[in-house]
Amino acid sequence: MKALTIGQAARHAGVGVETVRFYERQGLLQEPPRRDSGYRQYPEDVVARLRFIRRAKELGFSLKEIKELLALRVDPSTTCAEVRRRAEEKIIDVEAKIEALQKIKKALTKLTRACSGRGPTGECPILDALDTEPEEG
Repeated sequence: MKALTIGQAARHAGVGVETVRFYERQGLLQEPPRRDSGYRQYPEDVVARLRFIRRAKELGFSLKEIKELLALRVDPSTTCAEVRRRAEEKIIDVEAKIEALQKIKKALTKLTRACSGRGPTGECPILDALDTEPEEG
């Protein structure tokens, strides 16, 4: 198996060098052995792990959740049903975020409709609304 530099591993996985270092600090990657020169020597399989992490992040999984998924992957007692349950939980989380974003969009749309875009900022309904606590209800 060919050893890779941190730059090669990052490039093959489509991430930055600092991202690789960050994942090491977060415990998502083991720190690899170093050459006598001090350079890290990554095994080729680190590229697959980096890609897994990148794709999981793109799907909205947090680093904590990714760490749990990686642990599930190596646990021989884990079933596909457990992994599916985690994905279903993520769907619920995403749906809640979409709902919150829709509420934000609705509020911003209402504010922008109330503003003519003319006049001094002291009379701006958007800024006035940001100074005011929202009504409960």
